[in-house]
Amino acid sequence: MHLNKMFPKEIKECIEANTPLVIPGGTVEYHGPHCSYGCDSLVVEGLIEKLALSNNIIIAPSISYSPSSYAVGDKSTGTVHVKEKAFEDYVYYIFKSFLYSGFKNIYVVIHHQFEQESEMPMTLCYRLAAKRATMEYLEETLGQGWWGSESYANYYEQLEGNNNPFNWIKVIPTMSSDVQNKTGYDHAGKYESSILMSLYPECVTKERIDDIDHWFTKSAKEANKELGDEMVSLSLDYLSQTIK
Repeated sequence: MHLNKMFPKEIKECIEANTPLVIPGGTVEYHGPHCSYGCDSLVVEGLIEKLALSNNIIIAPSISYSPSSYAVGDKSTGTVHVKEKAFEDYVYYIFKSFLYSGFKNIYVVIHHQFEQESEMPMTLCYRLAAKRATMEYLEETLGQGWWGSESYANYYEQLEGNNNPFNWIKVIPTMSSDVQNKTGYDHAGKYESSILMSLYPECVTKERIDDIDHWFTKSAKEANKELGDEMVSLSLDYLSQTIK
């Protein structure tokens, strides 16, 4: 189900059933001469579309303009970089809107600078915005002092359950550390080119790899659909176990 194509009746039913709302988080970023600019976004979107074939989820519109950084290429390369503070505020309003709509089972899935699930700027922006939105929502709906009230005397007992408000919004990678260790992870090299090739073969053109000499793209000559298919399968297993 795509949120953009849903009606109020269906959304109400999904909220009551606590159906996961999944937000693909990507970038518009230079990935060498052989990969499309939407690589990070496309990897997330392709995996989530496949996940929706077997899992009951709502797919929210993607967030693609983000803090991609100019670490890979400078401003002339076509990368779109949104400053971290502006981005954090932007997704904060998105999260706040979803919480007020009644969604309490939200996942942001990211494929960008997430080697070994590290806490890089874009991930931190999402996570900080999620906590800000949740804290303000709780105070605005339950009142000041909500946590210290007697009605929350069982707060610590419920932290591991579905009623933990700080689990309402979760930010996760497309590929867990375990999945990365089983296959590999890189930027526009053998691994990322392979998974993109599996999901969107038209977005990888290997014959262009040598158009520009980059150390990080040399291994992309070894990219292949079979490896990409394996990465997709492992990622889907992980996402299916995590998004519930």
